[in-house]
Amino acid sequence: MKIYNSLSRQLEDFVPLNPEQVSIYSCGPTVYDYIHIGNARTALVTDIIRRYLGYKGYKVKLAQNLTDIDDKIIDRAGLLGVSPSQLAQEYGEAFLEDAKKFGTEADVHPKATEHIPEMIALIQTLLDKGVAYVVEGSVYYRVNRFPEYGKLSHRKPEDLLAGARVEIDERKEDPRDFDMWKAAKPGEPSWESPWGRGRPGWHIECSAMAMKHLGETLDIHVAGEDLQFPHNENEIAQSEMVTCKPFARYWVHVAFLQIDGTRMGKSEKNFILLRDALNQYPTEVIRHYLISAQYRHPLDYNLTGLEKSESALRRLSNCLDALKKYDTQVEVEETTTSPLQHAVQAMKSQFTAAMDADFNTAQALGAIFTLVSEVNRSLTAANGVPLTAFAEAYRALTEVCQVLGVYSTDAQRADGDDVEQRDHLIALLLEIRQDARSRKDWDTSDKIRDRLKQLNVEIQDTRDGATWKIVS
Repeated sequence: MKIYNSLSRQLEDFVPLNPEQVSIYSCGPTVYDYIHIGNARTALVTDIIRRYLGYKGYKVKLAQNLTDIDDKIIDRAGLLGVSPSQLAQEYGEAFLEDAKKFGTEADVHPKATEHIPEMIALIQTLLDKGVAYVVEGSVYYRVNRFPEYGKLSHRKPEDLLAGARVEIDERKEDPRDFDMWKAAKPGEPSWESPWGRGRPGWHIECSAMAMKHLGETLDIHVAGEDLQFPHNENEIAQSEMVTCKPFARYWVHVAFLQIDGTRMGKSEKNFILLRDALNQYPTEVIRHYLISAQYRHPLDYNLTGLEKSESALRRLSNCLDALKKYDTQVEVEETTTSPLQHAVQAMKSQFTAAMDADFNTAQALGAIFTLVSEVNRSLTAANGVPLTAFAEAYRALTEVCQVLGVYSTDAQRADGDDVEQRDHLIALLLEIRQDARSRKDWDTSDKIRDRLKQLNVEIQDTRDGATWKIVS
């Protein structure tokens, strides 16, 4: 299994620090508003990495932080006339609701304001080492004391300096230095510290929360590509000067989601909220669309792509619904292996090969739908397909689809209760139709078939009885 490591800019063999439990940290949102689909792509990639490692037999612990104190929160709260803590709580809860519906919840969602003591301890260690300095109650990190600064973003010192001059702060010893603690301002939230009341800078939050919940060295750190510099670069500088150990072994950066070729973002005012998208399309459809391209490639979010995903998942769902009745089929010793069983094994191998190649979900989906085509051919075959082959196909497909989160059982679907009632009614009508066919009452049989067709339910008569699927 290989992962593209942004630190080395190479594909590297995945070797976890502790085979007993893989640690993953994902940069979460600043909770001053609802998250948009672009944020959700990074969360989804993180979730699939976690699921796939579980599929491979690893135990995984995933932490995704919530930044609940920040300039954006303070500014937005002021505009709305509420306290920053009230605003952060409201949107923090909304984020967790969206994450649950989208299937991207982490094992732990640490909040910045609940880890102030850990941040203060890290800052004090850096001060003791002479890597940081205090100016008027604020604490800055001395970038020139970390010789490897820039190793993640692969930026030259002069580029870093030019970027730092965008915001000039005369109190800094070096324009590249960044704040870890901000002295309190009137009316803003603040906490006691050895340097006076204040609040943490953005970068120190992730270092403190990641190390508290996952240890001093992470296996995998996931973030959007826009966070590579300066945020992730600063995380490395802070953490490694404290521990003298690598902060993360593998850095995974997710490419931007775009609209009409332009990066989606709130600053660009071209974003679509995740909760709005989830009200328009089922979770599985959005997940399918967002992983239809490998995570390091930009993806354009558009209606055409969503409709293609919706059509593809309808085809997948119909196939699995048709296979479902074979799930309890007892495996028997076969003297020969059927073409369908060969196809099942090929799908498993191709799926694993794709995901082992830096989580290539696009190729993994291709392997899944190749098997769906073979299953559909086999279901309409007159004979020659052992029933156990259908059972194997059902189990293999549901297993890999759960890894990607693109298929749910009826009870798990957004409208699970309605779907279940629909399925029971259709099953009852098929029983009545089968009884009519056994009595050679072709008029009743055809009437049921034609009426269901008007309701977009297509009946297929096979050697094992009638099956049905939803058609558009």
